[in-house]
Amino acid sequence: MEDRKRKICIMQCLLLLSIGCFVSQLFASDDMIFYESFDENFEGRWIASQKEEYTGVWKHAKSEGHEDYGLLVGEKARKHAIVKSLDEPVNLKDGTIVLQYEVRLQNGLECGGAYIKYLRPQDAGWIPKEFDNESPYTIMFGPDKCGATNKVHFILKHKNPKSGKYIEHHLKFPPSVPSDKLTHVYTAILNPDNELRILVDGEEKKKANFLSEEDFEPALIPQKTIPDPDDKKPEDWDERAKIPDPEATKPDDWDEDAPMEIEDEEAEKPEGWLDDEPEEVDDPESTKPEDWDDEEDGEWEAPKIDNPKCAEAPGCGEWKRPTKRNPAYKGKWQPPLTENPNYKGIWKPQLIGNPEYFELDKPNFEPIAAIGIEIWTMQDGILFDNILIASNEKTAESYREAAWKPKFEFEKENQKDDEPTDSDGLKGVQKIVFDYLYKAADLPFLGEHKAKVLELLEKAEKQANLTIGIIISIVLVIFTALLKLIFGGKKKPATVIADTMKTEVAETSNSSEEKEETNEDVAAPPRRRNTRRDN
Repeated sequence: MEDRKRKICIMQCLLLLSIGCFVSQLFASDDMIFYESFDENFEGRWIASQKEEYTGVWKHAKSEGHEDYGLLVGEKARKHAIVKSLDEPVNLKDGTIVLQYEVRLQNGLECGGAYIKYLRPQDAGWIPKEFDNESPYTIMFGPDKCGATNKVHFILKHKNPKSGKYIEHHLKFPPSVPSDKLTHVYTAILNPDNELRILVDGEEKKKANFLSEEDFEPALIPQKTIPDPDDKKPEDWDERAKIPDPEATKPDDWDEDAPMEIEDEEAEKPEGWLDDEPEEVDDPESTKPEDWDDEEDGEWEAPKIDNPKCAEAPGCGEWKRPTKRNPAYKGKWQPPLTENPNYKGIWKPQLIGNPEYFELDKPNFEPIAAIGIEIWTMQDGILFDNILIASNEKTAESYREAAWKPKFEFEKENQKDDEPTDSDGLKGVQKIVFDYLYKAADLPFLGEHKAKVLELLEKAEKQANLTIGIIISIVLVIFTALLKLIFGGKKKPATVIADTMKTEVAETSNSSEEKEETNEDVAAPPRRRNTRRDN
């Protein structure tokens, strides 16, 4: 035990030494625009919002298990907001810009955000002490998880030069958030050729083009034409492809009043049927309670049980003929459908030129003048650290190798030492499976099914008895979507499987969910979504 503690202390010293040496190199680099290590207390340099709703406390605290300090979310179920103004605004229009920071979810993340907002200059209409969700930002980047949402956001607020409006453009199919409690580093690389790359722990998870409508929703460049909002469907426009045949008449032998079922006249009462025996009799073993008062409680009656004689016979009581389907039943008569001679198709408004359309060679990025963290979360223990902005990808890469990676490996090693070795080995395998499934959820061809897959994965993590069934169902969804991609066709098969899967899981887990609900002390408050809309 003492040897292990000594080993940990040596590793901590080496870790801090390497970080210290590296930090000095960072500040000496011309490519480093901004860097915050939180080695020193943040008070006086970072300004916590003084607005009434932001009651969450920020703390200067050590990361659990070692000596590295960070900015800690100190309270659960609170709104937190804090901001740091830069010495000079950062121009995103020319050259490469790298945004990078670490975050450690020490208590996990069930519902909340751990993202950073890169804010516009204060002349856009905000001041640090009143920093809130309305403060105008240029980029929002980082983890967000709640319900079906599990993504590393990248949102660009871009000004339409024609309308003057700022529009939120969300990265499509962003990466998922790692599900462990280790320190992870998130990197966004903005290149001058309009390329965006998202890295998690130095591994590229997403590549996109700012001007591609396949990568951002809505697209930065609007459609050239739009439906005319003033165009109205004519009153005589007939969209019915088929109509009841006006020349059809009900056949003379069509009986609309015939019942659906009739008695089976050929049925015969089974031999041995006990007509005079009731189906239920008084329980012979039941006796009147001693404290029973007829005046107060009424006349006592013995409880009923199934008549044991009926169990030995075909049946008891009055025998009635069973019913069968009436061959004469036809139901209400409806005239057959025929082609509509007045059919004009489905009406659509005519297209007109989009007054907000514009052409664009590269995004018209607003400058970054401050870094803000404005989140609502059900978890405390979220630790932000080593926030940097650089103009060279190599600078961020060398930081990850020299500062983040030793810390990550140290935490991962400690996590192994703390893990039980017997039955919990299965949990380790299960975690690997879930990690791969979360990665599979990012496959572009899953499209609209991604949200369902993520929602079911979260359910499986919480209810182990559903894990195998859900994994099989998700594999079916992925397989069906892949077949659709290869062979084409309608989207219905994958949708049907996903919906069926969801229904079966809901029915299987009904009793488990009811049990969980009775054990919940406090319901989570509804989650505020800031000024954005989740995809």
